[in-house]
Amino acid sequence: MCGRYTRYLSWSEISRLYRLTTDWERQRNDAPAYNIAPTEEVVFVTASEDGNHELREGRWWLVPWWAKEMPKSAMFNARIESVDTSGAFKDAFQSTRCLIPADGFYEWTISPADGGKDPWHIHLPDHQPFSFAGLWANNKKLGITSCTIITAPAVGPVSQIHDRMPIILDQTAYDAWLDPSTTAPKPVLSQNINGKLEFCRVGRQVNSSKYEEADCIEPVNPL
Repeated sequence: MCGRYTRYLSWSEISRLYRLTTDWERQRNDAPAYNIAPTEEVVFVTASEDGNHELREGRWWLVPWWAKEMPKSAMFNARIESVDTSGAFKDAFQSTRCLIPADGFYEWTISPADGGKDPWHIHLPDHQPFSFAGLWANNKKLGITSCTIITAPAVGPVSQIHDRMPIILDQTAYDAWLDPSTTAPKPVLSQNINGKLEFCRVGRQVNSSKYEEADCIEPVNPL
């Protein structure tokens, strides 16, 4: 799963992943975000009409376009196994896919020493920015734009600490994923860089979603 993530690199570093065309998209000055949690407002990238990329903002917790009320079940992740058949996600999967900029995410293990939850910060080598494969929706009735992150069985190093992980797309797959005319998007998700991730244990202050300081990503007992 993916229940928290980070976006602390400068926007100029992250925005190089995309073909953004307006000044407000390219020159944002967002504060670093060290502990983004579900239901928070986040930025995500969609296809624009001119073939470039467009930046949007919305709630991280998908509210389908047809929903008459806020979903009561967890909608911040969509499982790859059912994303194309689930009533909650299948419409967005076919027509409104997105990329969610990030530079890391967290997972947890149980400490054998005291039974507490130990958080791990998972990221690319050198903390390079990346994009989660996501879905988005605009619910006009409720006035909410929202998104969700697609997850899959864990592979590579992440499988040592958790059985699932978000899908991080290879940059070469961005256009095919965003293009609404891609009628078979599921194979695009195999073009990912999930096996390249690495991780380090970080402090338990991360366990509180209200804690958002820079030391969230500092390794515990680094070598």
